Amino acid sequence: MSKPPALMAGLEVLFASAAPAMSCAQDALVCFLHWEVVTHGYYGLGAGDQPGPSDKKSELLPAGWSNNKDLYVLRYESKDGSRKLLVKAVPVENSMIINVLEYGSQQVTDLTLNLDDFISAEDLGDFHRTYKNSEELRSRIISGIITPLHEQWDKASESSTHREFPPATAREVDPLRIPPHHPHTSRQPPWSDPLGPFAVGGEDLDPFGFQRGGMIVDPLRSGFPRALIDPSSGLPNRLPPGAVPPGARFDPFGPIGTSPSGPNPDHLPPPGFDDMYL
Repeated sequence: MSKPPALMAGLEVLFASAAPAMSCAQDALVCFLHWEVVTHGYYGLGAGDQPGPSDKKSELLPAGWSNNKDLYVLRYESKDGSRKLLVKAVPVENSMIINVLEYGSQQVTDLTLNLDDFISAEDLGDFHRTYKNSEELRSRIISGIITPLHEQWDKASESSTHREFPPATAREVDPLRIPPHHPHTSRQPPWSDPLGPFAVGGEDLDPFGFQRGGMIVDPLRSGFPRALIDPSSGLPNRLPPGAVPPGARFDPFGPIGTSPSGPNPDHLPPPGFDDMYL
């Protein structure tokens, strides 16, 4: 005889309420299965595949649960209402095949139990003699049905709340995005080498590589020496220090007297400059 331990509280009360409808070993096994599902956070809804008018949430076995000895069908809902189960148990010779479907994920778990290993068919009238190897029976139900379902739900919830996105590829980078402006105390010139003639065409060859130098050669940064332009040319007196910032583009007030090296300042006139009709 195997006496149910104290941790199975509630099973004896459930067995007593189901005893009038219990007439065979598979009935006792389904009763134990129902108790295990309920203890893991579910309510029984009813018997059969489809909901009926007599459905109600209860920890007891529903009415008519043992009417069909060839196929037991029970429906359950978790106490928070987030999950629903459809349990089917089919007797096959001395075994019971249990199939559980979770409606939301459509996940199915299966378990096969030998009736003679866990039920004493001759002692159905005595709760303390009906179940044999109760701890093993409970362990088989948990590992074969409850745990696989819960593991699948945990994985689904983790994947929905912690989605990992791969890093952006070259195609996903927006070339038109303006980079953030970071002010500096000492501003650097926008070219790498003001006297580097070999930087010509760098931006055209690699427009997103942040290289300097277009297809048009800047005569002032061509690398060849040039005469300095005096911004005070044409004035009676010289400009005070700092009037013209270093490197600033500045047109003298008057003739500079000598012709500097390089092209004429108007070597790139605007389009249509000589069209009198514009």
